[in-house]
Amino acid sequence: MSLNPESSHLAERKVHHHPKSYVEAAEEGSPIEHQANALDGANYVIARLNGVKDTNGGSGPATPIESEKELLYEGAGQDDSPRSPARKGHKRNSSSKSDGSTKVKRHDKRHSQMFEQHQHGNGKLLTSVKPLPGYERELRQDKKEKKHNELVPGRQAGAGWHKSSIRYAPLNVPLQRRLQTLIVLVHTLSIAITLTTFFFLCSIPIFWPVLLPYLIYVLFSHAGTSGELSHRSERFRRSSIWSLFASYFPARLHRSQVLVPTRKYIFGYHPHGIISHGAFAAFATEALGFSQLFPGIKNTLLTLDSNFRIPLYREYALRMGLASVSRESCENILSKGGRNGEGMGRAITIVVGGARESLDARPGILRLVLGQRKGFIKLAIRTGADLVPVLAFGENDLYEQPNALEHPTVHKIQLLVKKLMGFTIPLFHARGVFNYDVGMMPYRRPLNVVVGRPIHIIQKEHPDKDYVDQVHSEYVSELRRLWNEWKDTFAKDRKGELEIVE
Repeated sequence: MSLNPESSHLAERKVHHHPKSYVEAAEEGSPIEHQANALDGANYVIARLNGVKDTNGGSGPATPIESEKELLYEGAGQDDSPRSPARKGHKRNSSSKSDGSTKVKRHDKRHSQMFEQHQHGNGKLLTSVKPLPGYERELRQDKKEKKHNELVPGRQAGAGWHKSSIRYAPLNVPLQRRLQTLIVLVHTLSIAITLTTFFFLCSIPIFWPVLLPYLIYVLFSHAGTSGELSHRSERFRRSSIWSLFASYFPARLHRSQVLVPTRKYIFGYHPHGIISHGAFAAFATEALGFSQLFPGIKNTLLTLDSNFRIPLYREYALRMGLASVSRESCENILSKGGRNGEGMGRAITIVVGGARESLDARPGILRLVLGQRKGFIKLAIRTGADLVPVLAFGENDLYEQPNALEHPTVHKIQLLVKKLMGFTIPLFHARGVFNYDVGMMPYRRPLNVVVGRPIHIIQKEHPDKDYVDQVHSEYVSELRRLWNEWKDTFAKDRKGELEIVE
């Protein structure tokens, strides 16, 4: 029973009003109904999960919506502290000051998180964390700027710098956007920055007694392959700087269905793109709300083992929870820790296409190197981990690079480097820090990371070829389903259809 006699009437009236942001709702301190009713002609269905209350003010029996709410909010929230189920009675969300004003706690604002469901024309739904205000305004920012500037290609003699094809950023760019650019720049150049810092320290003799033992430790450390994840910092992963990183593009994470935390999972991320910014934002940070969409699952993004031999950079990667993509590392992660000490509730994310796929990353094109990639299928069968396909719409749109068909010699050299060194160097470019056309910064284009339905795996110590081929076929079919159902929503500017090669 509510202590306020007018609360039930207010709740009835607010049902017909336009939904407010979760920040406004937290400041009002009123309960928010958990609804999933489709609006006439609307594509988005808002599901408010801060609390569920009967419109008549009574407690009543538990509903299916309440059961779903309890499942979604099992586990950690925005910080490291566990969340308790919301109380159904009266709860004070604000404290009075001496002057009679009220102050809303920051914790309440974070806890008033809101989910939304994106509805496809055929009735399919995707669930994601509701973006921050201004998300729609950020979409395709580079294209909007190009449309309004209407600059003439090339440099015309005597016409001045403003006639150049390079479009420079204005001086009055908001501070928020400057901070977004700074965080993305630092992450993109993180290897170069850490290596430069290390060599600079090596030039100072006073640091030698510290650097020499540290270098030996780096060369012989197994922190990237042990599977213990002891260096992982949840506080760092949940830092607000990664919200700036994700809002640069902007990026969003969508869920096809809930994953039970009593299984192991291998997320296969596609495509690789140039630097896999979408994989980092979705699975190496909490900026997109992974722990809220998939409660009880501890995910680890995998990268090259050589990255854990780079001084200082390895510390950055380990704090973010990254691990080696080697077979030893994958098996250790999926067989240690978790709810039962044998990997239950753990997951790894593998960018399946690898460096080879990055050579085909061009805007509007989705060519996946997957036809002969079956090592991760065998790994899933050996460890008993379910496979979860992930398709990132927009990953290939972040950078430009030469077409392999138009420059076959360059492409052959890149493949030779890949064969000899294990990695390749795409000749890419995008925008700069202070311009929109030249540089190594990714374009501001939307990233929509869609997580598909899990493929249940029967564990076998020695996978047979027929079962491997069967699971591979199911995996490819699920990827094609994601593409066909959401390409008209998230890939409207595509130049072709999904291709599976090699």
